[in-house]
Amino acid sequence: MNFLEEASKGHTFGKPLWEPSMNPEVAPNVRKYIDWLRNHRGLKYENYHDLWRWSVDDLEGFWSSIWEFFQVKSHHSYNSVLSGRNMPGCKWFQGAKLNYAEHALSRRDSHPALIASSETRPSVTLTYEDLYLQTTAFANGLKRMGVKRGDRVVALMPNIPETVISFLATVSIGGIWSSCSPEFGISSVVDRFRQIEPKVLISIDGYKYKGIDYNLVSSVVDLQRSLPTLENTIIVPYLDEKPELDKVIKPKIWHDELLPTSELLLEPVPFEHPLWILYSSGTTGLPKPIVQGHGGILLEHLKSLSLHLDLREDDRFFWFTSTGWMMWNFLIGGLLLDSTVLLFDGHPAYPNMKKLWRFAEKTRMTYFGTSASYIQGCMKAGLEPAKEFDLSHIRGFGSTGSPLSTEGFNWVYEKVNSQLQLNSFSGGTDLCTGFVGSSPILPVYAGEISGRLLGASVEAYNQNGESVLDEVGELVITSPMPSMPIFLWGDKDDIRYKESYFEMFPGTWRHGDWITITNRGSCVIGGRSDSTLNRGGVRMGTSEYYRVIDKISEVVDSLIIDTGEFGREGILLLFIVLGDAIELDDKLKHLIEKNLRSSLSPRHVPDEIHLIKEVPYTLNGKKMEVPVKRILLGVPVKEAVSQDAMINPAALIDLINIGQGILTRLARK
Repeated sequence: MNFLEEASKGHTFGKPLWEPSMNPEVAPNVRKYIDWLRNHRGLKYENYHDLWRWSVDDLEGFWSSIWEFFQVKSHHSYNSVLSGRNMPGCKWFQGAKLNYAEHALSRRDSHPALIASSETRPSVTLTYEDLYLQTTAFANGLKRMGVKRGDRVVALMPNIPETVISFLATVSIGGIWSSCSPEFGISSVVDRFRQIEPKVLISIDGYKYKGIDYNLVSSVVDLQRSLPTLENTIIVPYLDEKPELDKVIKPKIWHDELLPTSELLLEPVPFEHPLWILYSSGTTGLPKPIVQGHGGILLEHLKSLSLHLDLREDDRFFWFTSTGWMMWNFLIGGLLLDSTVLLFDGHPAYPNMKKLWRFAEKTRMTYFGTSASYIQGCMKAGLEPAKEFDLSHIRGFGSTGSPLSTEGFNWVYEKVNSQLQLNSFSGGTDLCTGFVGSSPILPVYAGEISGRLLGASVEAYNQNGESVLDEVGELVITSPMPSMPIFLWGDKDDIRYKESYFEMFPGTWRHGDWITITNRGSCVIGGRSDSTLNRGGVRMGTSEYYRVIDKISEVVDSLIIDTGEFGREGILLLFIVLGDAIELDDKLKHLIEKNLRSSLSPRHVPDEIHLIKEVPYTLNGKKMEVPVKRILLGVPVKEAVSQDAMINPAALIDLINIGQGILTRLARK
């Protein structure tokens, strides 16, 4: 049995779930783009895969066509599209000057720009005219504070309109934006913001979550003490209309800093001028401050949102996210296409799992974006949303964050809407986009991502650095993309940048995921390659493991860890969370082992099964496989994980206790 057969044994790929419409009256945006290529460039493509191949072979032709097709507003034309294909170090659209905010604010009428639902306060709607006027007013306020091109403005803010306004105002004048979600622990926020030396801090006073009030004033005080470069602190009253701010140093109130003016005076900036600073998950070591540019993000998000998600101006676009995840930045990109962006702040399962489905019905959501873990949670809860809510207007459904199981695909079509297009994506914060995902002219098959995205030269590499099909390999990107990081903040000579992405395959971006690219062009993500299960020389991504475990009704959640390292076989450990009143007895253990043996292989039966109270998750909702492995191998907890970057730090207690015995057994091997 070869590697692919072993890795995918028991996985039912290939069941067709959705086919592209052939009705010319509802032609997707990508069809219009193909027509444009024929009419303006003399290029003819009959299918998606030929179009993709051209897009990665002729980078200059493809990305210049994106510039022209979307009519990018530039205050100075570019001299060349691409300086070369060297990674890192190549330069895009040199000479061009533009501004992301100008494109996001190009519409200025009564069409809804933002519809926001919050657990903390009543819902609110802002039109495009409202958004422009408030952004203009706040940009004027920032200028009065002395914010200028290159200054960093940071935000401890939830997913609400004031955050969008603050972001657009900052970047409109050439400032650099960075944000953390309010549920981040204060030391985690300091770890991020202190690296970039901000000039202005924007924060709410507090918020509600699962019906509980959380006051952030003391966190603001701690941030002021920890960020010596701060010159101004702006408080957005959110939990209380008049918050107690006695201990905050010279606080400014949000609405007092809205200084109306007749026109937004945008600052044209070079194509690669920093737009924002995002961060790696922060679960190990100091978070990487990832800097991305105005032009690269603009082109990438126009391409992805329009040609792949098929967003249009009459769409209502939603993704369940916080401001600490790149999907917030991706979501705000809906403004570039004049869509209505739907914002949600609160717990998605409070008071029950129906919360987001109710929001979808109320707002007449047309695109519902979420995580694979949320879909799995709905499945476990036995939800059938279409029976209770009118979800007929949803035509696109996005899933990302972790691989979506075949059962997850089927559930969406059976329980949400049988006519929608399910868009399973995989990408990363590092480029703030997806590399593989959907296309409106590609079918959807259960358990598979439809294909590689336009302009993304994604390949699967074996250990020799050779591109392979129908085999599991390292996900690599072999040619540059405009939204790749300009640099990592404070990274002298790009040392950390090169170590992070180009150490394994020099000159080629190695992302750290397992991927299988099928002979028909679809893709299967097998989880993180640095948390891979390696049993008897057979490697497998953790997603395949969870697919089997998730079918066992008694198991609420699970975490699989292989303690093996290069040249040393380890112990395969399965940690499970069980439903109420269910015991981990021999009968259940045998059931788990039987299912894993028959669905995967005898090699993948765990050496030990342990009961835990909860699985540790990052704030972005990802299982903490690598940090837990490090803890189990004896790395001190403070070095292995930033607990402030976790949803549930207490989840580590059981694992730390179990780890003591595991270390003893490993020492004997």
